[in-house]
Amino acid sequence: MEPDESLSRLRADAAQKLGSEDVDAYSLDELDTRIALCRAEIARCEARKAFATRHRASAEALFRKS
Repeated sequence: MEPDESLSRLRADAAQKLGSEDVDAYSLDELDTRIALCRAEIARCEARKAFATRHRASAEALFRKS
């Protein structure tokens, strides 16, 4: 197994675990906290994605043949 495959699987496992966790026993406050944490993580991922998109566009422009 390639190292990238292992890392990719670990990332997928963490996301899958979060999505499959039973939240039925959570209190309203616990659900609010979880939602806030998930929103913060989504914002962090969106910011990273925006950075990566800009970085890629800059690299492509730099190396684009005229």
